[in-house]
Amino acid sequence: MSIDMFIDPDQDPRAEPLGQGSELATLTGFLDWYRQTLVLKCSGLDAAALATRSVEPSKMSLLGLVRHMADVERNWFRRFMAGQDAQDRFSSAQDRDGDWDGATPDPAVVEQAWQAWREEVAFADQFVAAAPGLDLPGRREDRWRGVLTLRWVLTHMVEEYARHIGHADLIRERLDGAVGQ
Repeated sequence: MSIDMFIDPDQDPRAEPLGQGSELATLTGFLDWYRQTLVLKCSGLDAAALATRSVEPSKMSLLGLVRHMADVERNWFRRFMAGQDAQDRFSSAQDRDGDWDGATPDPAVVEQAWQAWREEVAFADQFVAAAPGLDLPGRREDRWRGVLTLRWVLTHMVEEYARHIGHADLIRERLDGAVGQ
């Protein structure tokens, strides 16, 4: 390999989304692929590297991205779709950037972030698997857009991960030169 990639392309652990699947299989396939990509972009780094900020004045770090995506998953699936009274895990009214601000180079903070993210992904996956279909409306209305369906939320989640994986690409390359699939 002529460039420093995360892994050899033949060893990529991610499952490609189906090329001829149903709408649900396509959306969840892409969402899972991007979730796995976040894990891949963070692999092999210690707490200090994960908490390293991208460039000033940005607060963005890979660890911050994990914390942010845990809150994003929680917001759309627990709060919006399921109607639960679930507060963000990392952000609050007092610290709206808590997901980024609290991304400190502490192994316990890293473990807490990954545990929260895994729990929120598991909830989302269970919710989607139990849903009667993509037209299922959220139990809460979005304050800007009104009633949204599971289809919209899944599409938005793919967009959210895709955008942040672009950030992760740049942060990781800056940290150790690794570029990737």
